[in-house]
This record gives sequence, C-alpha cells and structure tokens, in this order.
Amino acid sequence: MATAIITGASRGFGRALATALAERGWDLVLDARSAEPLEEVAAALRKQGGAVTALAGDVVDGGHRAELIGAAWDLGGLDLLVNNAGVLGAAPLVPLEQHALNGFRAALEVNVVAPLGLLQEALPLLREAPAGAVINLSSDAAAEAYRTWGGYGATKAALDQLSAVLAVEEPGLRVWAVDPGGMRTDMLAAAEPEEDLSEVPRPQDVVPAFLSLLERRPASGRYAAPSLLGSR
Repeated sequence: MATAIITGASRGFGRALATALAERGWDLVLDARSAEPLEEVAAALRKQGGAVTALAGDVVDGGHRAELIGAAWDLGGLDLLVNNAGVLGAAPLVPLEQHALNGFRAALEVNVVAPLGLLQEALPLLREAPAGAVINLSSDAAAEAYRTWGGYGATKAALDQLSAVLAVEEPGLRVWAVDPGGMRTDMLAAAEPEEDLSEVPRPQDVVPAFLSLLERRPASGRYAAPSLLGSR
C-alpha cells in the first residue's frame, strides 16, 4: 500500500488530491492548521478503506513536521510527499511597494522554508520507497510577472529552484514542481476578491493532471497542469 503526506489537506486542492488518492487505495497522512475541518476530511476518506492519519498543526513548526514523518513511518514508509500548504503573504494582494515585509517573511516561512524542512525529514523514507516522489505546488506567478503577485510569486520561484536542485541531488527520486493553473479556491478568492471565479477550474478538475504524473512518472522537472491534462 502506497503512503502519501499531503499538507494543506483540509480544503481546496489538498483535499481534492487526498480524496483521489484515497479512492485509489493510498494510505494518507494529512496536515492542516485547523483540527476540526481536517478531521472531517479524514473521517470521510477513511470510508474508502485505507489508513488516514490527520495531524493538525503549522508546517512552520519543526515539531509538527517531525510528527508528520513519524506518522508515515508508523504506516510503513513514505512514497509521496506533497508540499501543498501555502499562504499569500497579503490578502487581498497588493503591489510590492505596499507589501508588508512581515507578511512576505511569513510567506517565505510557509511556502519555502517549511517545505524544505519537511523534505529534509522525509528524504530517508522517500529513498527507501520503490518509487519515491515529491510534488511541490508551484504557480504561474513564479514564472510570469503579474501585478500584485510579486511577493507570492517570489516564494514559488524559490520553491521551484529548490525542486530543481533536489532533483539533481536525488536522482533516484522523482521531484516535480507543478503549476496547477488557476483554481477556484478560497486562496484565490482572498487574493482577488473582486474577480469572478465562476469559470475558473475547480481543484478536482485539476487533480487528474497530478494523477497522470504518478501514473506515467516522467522525468523530474517543472510541469503545468494544463499541459499534463492535454497529454492524457
């Protein structure tokens, strides 16, 4: 039975991916900051028959990250780490001249430092897995210059670079940085509250792109969900 750790799993994309993996028989270790909604997700997914461990906490906390790895160890190992938890740094988004530095520091901690810390903890288990893999959630804002997205985009660009270097340093693993494209999530609504999101894809519409990575296991690298969906 394969095991995955998914951060930010109580809603949005994290919840959608956890649901898809549970339906495919995966065991899961799920993280989110709020205990009640996370446990509601876990209870629903346990009905699929697999083991689901829900651990509420902040990925910035090293002790919490160690708990996540310990839970995977208890389930027999770790095949997939999904660094999905993230914050905007400012909501609604603002131009760089107005971006509070404390907000930017907080975004760096959650979006870059915490994923690196979790990767460091996870590597021993991932190396032992038959097909160990890492998925780091990126963004088109990491590669394109969009007004007001500079702070968030900078953190995702940093995560992309960490992913690229990790792929070189760990050739036995698959390391994918994936831009999911626009998704109809609470985070996007908070980023641009005046935007009409009715035509934006839902997280569950994007999940098949990520499943295709796990099925086909292409080379480590940066991928965009729309192109992965188009290749299916």
